[in-house]
Amino acid sequence: MPERETIERARQDKDEGKAPSTQAGEFVREEMEHIREGKHGAASAKQAIAIGLSKARRAGVKLPPPKKGKTSERVGKQAKRDLQKAGRSSNKRPSATRSRAAKKALKRQPRSAASHRALSRQAHAAAKKRGAANRSRAAKKAARTRTRSS
Repeated sequence: MPERETIERARQDKDEGKAPSTQAGEFVREEMEHIREGKHGAASAKQAIAIGLSKARRAGVKLPPPKKGKTSERVGKQAKRDLQKAGRSSNKRPSATRSRAAKKALKRQPRSAASHRALSRQAHAAAKKRGAANRSRAAKKAARTRTRSS
């Protein structure tokens, strides 16, 4: 369950007209904090990000599932399921046994997935797949939208 502040920040992003990926970023940020605090771990930075995106979809962020071929079919199906879950109010309580098992499995994972180095590696690997023109466009946009220190 995401924290109230995270949902508030995501809602604020939505009200400001920011992209769904920006809204989802708040949930990913929360997940990284949880790992750094030692609440649980993750096998990789990619898994930590995936957990955050899943939470975002379930919280109602209109984040589309990944395009075909970008990730495994299983991940795409789960993303669709997460989006559907946000659409309906669930009165059914989640299985305590299943929740406990999932939490226990994450607790066994290393905490290094949220390290600066791991996140940097993940970002570089993701950027490399995007191509030069796309990276250039992103860099120019970042430079344009960067807050100026005066």
